[in-house]
Amino acid sequence: MPYQKRSCDFLTTMLGKILKLFGGDKSPAAASQSALPVTGFEDADLLIADGTRAEGAGDLLKACECYRKAVAIAPQYATAHLNLGIGLEAIGSIELARKSYEAALGIDPANEYANYNLGRHLFSLNEFGAAEPLLRRALDGNPDFVDARVVLSRLLEKKGNLSDAASELEHALRVRPDYFGALRNYADLLLKLRRPDDAASALRRAVAAQPLDFNANYTLASLLVELGNPAEAEPIFQQALRSNTASVDVRASLVNLYLAQGDLEKAASEAEAALKLRPDWLDLLFDYGLILKRMARQTQAEVVFRRAIEIDQTYARAYQMLGAVLVSQGRIQDALDTFAAGRKHCVDTFDLESPEMFALNCKDDISIDDLFARHVDFGKRLEQRYPARFDAFENVPDPDRRLRIGYISGDFQYHVVPLFLMPVLEERDRSAFEVVCYSTGDTADKFTERIRNLADVWHATSRMSPDEVADLIHRDRIDILVDLAGHSGTPNLRIFAQRPAPIQATWVGYLNTTGLTRIQYRISDNHCDPPGTTDRYHTERLVRLPNSQWCYRPFVEVDYEHDAPCQRNGHVTFGSFNQTLKITPAARKLWGDILTQVPQSRFVIVGVVDDRAREELYRDLENAGVDRDRITMVAYIPIEDYYRWFSRVDIAFDTMPFSGGTTTCDALWMGAPVITFPGLRSWSRSAASILSTLGLTECIADSQEDYVRRAVRLARNPARIAELRKSLRSRMIASPLMDKRRFAQDMENAFRTMWKAWCSHPGG
Repeated sequence: MPYQKRSCDFLTTMLGKILKLFGGDKSPAAASQSALPVTGFEDADLLIADGTRAEGAGDLLKACECYRKAVAIAPQYATAHLNLGIGLEAIGSIELARKSYEAALGIDPANEYANYNLGRHLFSLNEFGAAEPLLRRALDGNPDFVDARVVLSRLLEKKGNLSDAASELEHALRVRPDYFGALRNYADLLLKLRRPDDAASALRRAVAAQPLDFNANYTLASLLVELGNPAEAEPIFQQALRSNTASVDVRASLVNLYLAQGDLEKAASEAEAALKLRPDWLDLLFDYGLILKRMARQTQAEVVFRRAIEIDQTYARAYQMLGAVLVSQGRIQDALDTFAAGRKHCVDTFDLESPEMFALNCKDDISIDDLFARHVDFGKRLEQRYPARFDAFENVPDPDRRLRIGYISGDFQYHVVPLFLMPVLEERDRSAFEVVCYSTGDTADKFTERIRNLADVWHATSRMSPDEVADLIHRDRIDILVDLAGHSGTPNLRIFAQRPAPIQATWVGYLNTTGLTRIQYRISDNHCDPPGTTDRYHTERLVRLPNSQWCYRPFVEVDYEHDAPCQRNGHVTFGSFNQTLKITPAARKLWGDILTQVPQSRFVIVGVVDDRAREELYRDLENAGVDRDRITMVAYIPIEDYYRWFSRVDIAFDTMPFSGGTTTCDALWMGAPVITFPGLRSWSRSAASILSTLGLTECIADSQEDYVRRAVRLARNPARIAELRKSLRSRMIASPLMDKRRFAQDMENAFRTMWKAWCSHPGG
């Protein structure tokens, strides 16, 4: 909760406020009349009244002069001394004010206002020991003296007695339920006492008492967001903004609120307004760039991230996301140059190196040996920076007991991770496996909720440091911790380097080694990683599931056209549905060759969201001899429309060297066969793995030339295209690719094998 300045209602610095404290007709003179001689009383009151009028006119010096004269003609009049003390305090004469309060108390020791004002004054000077008995004496005389209770509460809070401080305010608020200052202080105390819901209730009352107070509205709205009530928070943020239209903090809070709600348009609008007020706010610039990236406005996002780097050349996150934008445009070398520049300027470069290695997987010209060496070097340095802190595990080494499996990801949302994870969670043997999920991402949607409901335990850890998450995992006594990101998305490798669980594995998020020796296993299958081919390029031990490492389900249920498009169009339509980053120069050349050899064919490319990337792709295909009017490019579209575009495609192209996994499944599900050239690398064999599981080896090429040959041959066989269109969905349903129970059993058997190996050497 941000620090807010607040007015201190309990500080009665002038006579007018003192009169209010006495209530009604009980004037200061009347309050202490019994202790005063009659001589000079009426004249002193007249002078005090003159001082009050001067105060009202803003003439504090004249007011003090009037109070001095009142004291001079009535030196035994406690009220005159009190008013003088208040006036002197208002003009900054602290020592003289104290003497006046002491004089008033000397004349009338039982006077609650004299005790209160001297106690309040001493509290402001941090003389807590002297102030507390005076405040309590004031309350002895008047238990409902609200301002005295408020000051006493502040004093007790300073001493660390938070519960007693809260009790004093509760009494004060029973007397004056709408006392704004007391409500604000009470809310602060409740937050310190870790009672956020009660604090929100107090702040609601404060806002009701002063609806236009900026700080109360802003603090309440911020707290409501933390409590998970963004819908209630939004209009309160808007009220705060009406009170202070120049508040950058409110607009930044609204940016985060709209982002959490998935309203990118509103988030972008608020970010733009805030940046007009503070153009060089780095974190907000970064968030704005992220919003633009998610809105597929990559060119604008690039400008924003470059601006952030201009402001601060050591701002690692800006390099990271600028590189990600460039990768998404297919500008792999530009991205690699950006990551390299960031590593020169930034101290902690691990977050830059993960996306850099992801990008290297997309390069045609890097050798598998060089790429492996980069991963190994990264792993060594990361494990040096984050030593294993949990070598002594208290996990009971019983090979047959129920296991606690931890899954950690920043992508428990609309993403391929839930697509492949949910079958494992849904079909697990609950008597043998307990599931704990650690979500390191900020975004939540219906997929988040589905996974949360499937897990036995759910931890939202996005605001925790890697060390804190590792501590939590270790306290949870996780037996097997599964990474679902590797070097993609939101990497969590800093956590795995600390080895919070005795067994650590990586699966599905990154089809390559992590480079970490403390991740003992990578889960794959015999098609992605044929035995004896890729083992030496992994720091992990490869665990190959017997059927497939993929278990597919579509994101949404969409029916498909049973007739092939070529039957109604009179020509074959090829398609690509992979991300731009995977459409390498080698892939573009091969596609150009295929389209040239099938001259009446058309080409649909879905998912190229950036104008620049689209234009470059058009240019490359035109240079390969393909007229632009044969090409249809589709940018960002809703998921239902994405699936429906397959109904226009006869044959889908896989990419190289980075093969498509989910997109291959999607194409086959919608009846479009996929042509692939797997290569020797794990990440180049996703489509081959899926096609092999279905027995569709006719679509798997053994060279680039064979890739062209197989695509052309199939394009010239409309009967085979029509046959595949009708049979692929039923073929998938009958295969291990959609057998959830078998897949869950395969995964559980793999976990049990890992566990038994550890139990035989539990110190390892």
